[in-house]
Amino acid sequence: MLFLVVALFLFGALIGTAAHLPVPVTVVAGIAIAAWLLIFLTRERRKAGSTTKGAGR
Repeated sequence: MLFLVVALFLFGALIGTAAHLPVPVTVVAGIAIAAWLLIFLTRERRKAGSTTKGAGR
């Protein structure tokens, strides 16, 4: 939970800084954040899928 709070804080700081950055830098940062979120999503889905398979037994 603390990790999410820190991530949201940093995301807010990036959004605030995006107003002062050139557009290409902002786009690259957005792509990097989206890739990180996609990797995080796939890891969490794998963990959830592997724990629920054995729960019914």
